[in-house]
Amino acid sequence: MEDMDLYLKKHDEVLYHYDIDDHVRELARKYGFLEYMVERYLNIFGSDAEIFMKSCSAQLKRSLRCNTLRTDCKKLEDRMNERGFKLSKVSWTRYGYVVENTPVRPTLGSTLEYMKGYYYIQGLASMIPPEVLSPSEDDLVLDMAASPGGKTSQLAQLMGNRGVIVALEKNTARLRRLNSNLARLGVANTITVPIPGDYVSSIGIKFDSVLLDSPCSGEGLLPVDPSRRTKTLPQHLREFQRVQLSLLIAGIRSLRKGGKLVYSTCSIAPEENEVIVNFAVEKFGLRTEEIRGIPADPGLVEYKGVRFSEDIKKCIRLYPHKHGTEGFFVCSMRKE
Repeated sequence: MEDMDLYLKKHDEVLYHYDIDDHVRELARKYGFLEYMVERYLNIFGSDAEIFMKSCSAQLKRSLRCNTLRTDCKKLEDRMNERGFKLSKVSWTRYGYVVENTPVRPTLGSTLEYMKGYYYIQGLASMIPPEVLSPSEDDLVLDMAASPGGKTSQLAQLMGNRGVIVALEKNTARLRRLNSNLARLGVANTITVPIPGDYVSSIGIKFDSVLLDSPCSGEGLLPVDPSRRTKTLPQHLREFQRVQLSLLIAGIRSLRKGGKLVYSTCSIAPEENEVIVNFAVEKFGLRTEEIRGIPADPGLVEYKGVRFSEDIKKCIRLYPHKHGTEGFFVCSMRKE
């Protein structure tokens, strides 16, 4: 872990030094964000920073993923329409729908179709990582942070319930929720294992594909959870970084040569995204891959004067004010 410590220390002074002026303070008061977050948004968005902050007060449309392990999507559309829901298919996801209209009763999470596992309530951006990983029916897949099971069940769906998924969750309560969701959704190719993600590399199994939807600050969920405007302090970001890098290192070591690793977070903080992926590129020689067909911004190759590998621009970023989704980061990497 010495390389990890040196890497973080190298960027620490620049990334965690904040230029807080009167303009930043004014915007922080106006929109209710922590000052260092506003400074970040000005660095990322420039003159569009206020547009982004305003968009975080607008409610996102709810979305769901049709679960073809349990039903046919046309059948789901018809049944939900009969109940007063109007579903609109999203062109850039295989099974994603925006819920355009909802009745007073039943709620989206209390329909018979939900209980039967015909669909999973899921943010549109969170459907992207499994689709980018795109495992085959013969793959041995590792899901490093699996609970509550949305992405795990989506991987099983993409694999037609074939192959094998090893899904990790160390927390007992979260593991129960994971197992409950997988059972409801008809997942039959997944083994859930109650171990920490950073322990997996010591087992010695090599996986064809690895998904690391990493624990993070959740700063991309601002339109869903306003408390995140003031929840994460800089020291918390440092803690997340160490967890993210530890998990990423374990994931890389568990990946076979030629295998694919997808790293994602529901955060727009470069400290949790480009900084982490850049470590994989610089220290482990992973090659980033283009992600096509999804409306998104490229990864940042520079932030606050820190330059990242040009390959990082192949990663993608999604924002509520540009793409109508939760804030999200996804990067696809190949082990040479």
